[in-house]
Amino acid sequence: MNDYYTQDVHGPYETIDIGRLELEEGGVLEHCMLAVATHGTLNAARDNVILIPTWYSGTSKIMEQAYIGPGRALDPARYFIVVVNQIGSGLSISPSNAPAAIAGARFPKVRIGDDVRAQHRLLTEHFGIERLALVVGGSMGAQQTYEWAVRYPDMVERAAPIAGTACNTEHDFLFAETLSEAITTDPGFDDGGYTGPEAVAAGLKRHAKLWTVMGWSTEFFRAGRHRALGFEDMQAFVDQFMTGYFGPMDPNNLLCMAWKWQRGDVGRHTEGRLPEALGRITARTYVMPISHDMFFPPSDCLAEQQLIAGSEFRPLVSIDGHLALFGTDPNWMSDLDRNLKELLSLPA
Repeated sequence: MNDYYTQDVHGPYETIDIGRLELEEGGVLEHCMLAVATHGTLNAARDNVILIPTWYSGTSKIMEQAYIGPGRALDPARYFIVVVNQIGSGLSISPSNAPAAIAGARFPKVRIGDDVRAQHRLLTEHFGIERLALVVGGSMGAQQTYEWAVRYPDMVERAAPIAGTACNTEHDFLFAETLSEAITTDPGFDDGGYTGPEAVAAGLKRHAKLWTVMGWSTEFFRAGRHRALGFEDMQAFVDQFMTGYFGPMDPNNLLCMAWKWQRGDVGRHTEGRLPEALGRITARTYVMPISHDMFFPPSDCLAEQQLIAGSEFRPLVSIDGHLALFGTDPNWMSDLDRNLKELLSLPA
């Protein structure tokens, strides 16, 4: 067992068995266990629900720490906030905690749509929820937000995809490919049969370095933001923060999520016709890219936003790039809160 994926590190959360989930790629999760953190109280009308899906490598804990709180847009005094850890996250069913028959490299391929169908079952059958005041998520959470808005338009009243796209680009596919290859080319990876993350330490460090290069921006380093965050120099930032973050994670979990990320595409609902798929969205939608994001640049997000009727393009400025999602830039966080409060104030 990997001690990183525990209640001590990422709790509190509840693990809920939603039953048998047949996957788009043909596999099956006989007992699809979802790790779920809730904040606030479901009102009598059951119409104060906000759903937050998680991003690559992230868990419900970062959402609690950076995005949820009194006076914030995501205020548990007003809303019932449900954070669902995606399949493969290490908390929900994943290569690292699955039954032996499907553990590790044997874990079946999972798509963004599988996550959303699992979340839909959780909300409707476990919680009795039929309407969502808001679905909001960053990066892979944005991919799931788009999937929700396209797949279940009658259920989603508002949508806020942050720093993510509805259809992953070929350029971003290659970005993610390099992240995966950093892990799989480590001899210690052993085709996914490693004994633990420590056996793949070199690959995980390369993975962390690539995230450092692409997750932040050139302006981030030019401005000395890594020093402002408390690190002596770039090498210390890589070794202590970035490698410290990715080093304890299970490589097969990261590969499971990366495979999903690469293939995120709501156009599969309409035989590849993205405009038709995005035309299904009826939610009040704010598309919110990050100005210096190299994974999901604003231009990619704008091209999709223009296909969503009644949506608004609300780019948020931060030289922290994609990883402003970590909550490192207070000004960015304030702008995000302001936009989310405005979106939540709009009539559904």
